[in-house]
Amino acid sequence: MNKVKIGFISFAHMHAASYLHAMLQRDDVEIVGIADEDAERVRPFTEPNGITYYADYDQLLAQPLDAVVICSENARHAEMTRKAAEAGKHVLCEKPLGISEEEMLGMIEVCEANGVQLMTAFPCRFLTSVIEAKQAIDEGRIGEILAMKGTNRGTMPGGWFIDPAKSGGGAVLDHTVHVMDLMHWFTGSEAEEVYAFAETWFHDTDIDDAGLVHVKFRNGVFAVLDPSWSRTRSFPTWGDVTLEVIGTKGTIAIDAFAQKIDVYSNKSGKGQWSYWGDSMDQEMVDSFVESIKNGKPVAVTGRDGYLSARVALAAYESARAGAPVKL
Repeated sequence: MNKVKIGFISFAHMHAASYLHAMLQRDDVEIVGIADEDAERVRPFTEPNGITYYADYDQLLAQPLDAVVICSENARHAEMTRKAAEAGKHVLCEKPLGISEEEMLGMIEVCEANGVQLMTAFPCRFLTSVIEAKQAIDEGRIGEILAMKGTNRGTMPGGWFIDPAKSGGGAVLDHTVHVMDLMHWFTGSEAEEVYAFAETWFHDTDIDDAGLVHVKFRNGVFAVLDPSWSRTRSFPTWGDVTLEVIGTKGTIAIDAFAQKIDVYSNKSGKGQWSYWGDSMDQEMVDSFVESIKNGKPVAVTGRDGYLSARVALAAYESARAGAPVKL
């Protein structure tokens, strides 16, 4: 069996570990190497799994690879994607796709020019509840969509996430993109106007940790989204993803992480949620690998990542101006 050869570039983002675990579950994938300037950060993953370490990701890109997974700081996505594409490697890039419209469009262009696929890491697309909601909407079971209300409220991650030079933005950029992608997917339309609020309410930082993003879509649908780092350390898990879709014939309510068991333990000292549902990261990785193996288009494209991230960028512009922003 010919294996899909995959490399990882950077473990700066915490999702890298989950994506690697998902890749290692497959017999048809070979992890060629992990590139990261911080050897200690990736040692717990390279040594136990016998994976080659590269201090320089250019050296990894010189290896016989089919694809790379990029989980760097947001500000480095564009540079790494460009080099990967020029080396002929398909790319799975962590969200947000980029920190400016110009660089995201450049990422899409360079991948197209070099005949490689660019997939944005939006694992929420692969949740069972989300897939079933999309099917119900497509079947017309709630009629025409009129409005949507969503949340993505998480715990403040700290580290480079609160350094604007590396992250490109705070909670509004970090947490708008997931649910906004679902809104685009459900409506089959694109956002055309954004009116937003962004502020620092919950933490002693110089970056936004709270927001409220109002969106009008080209097809007339309107929506509101709460993207925040409002969950405290004592909350049972990192956060939530919810979405209510209101139609002319009915309503669908999604609680993406409701497949859980409440666990109370003296050892942990607080209540916790133990998930029993499908792994969205595993499903996303499987989708990416199958697309590369079979030469089929990826399920979530670079353009999908661009459309969602540009809403977050417009939200900042709107918050500064105190007025709606046209896209």
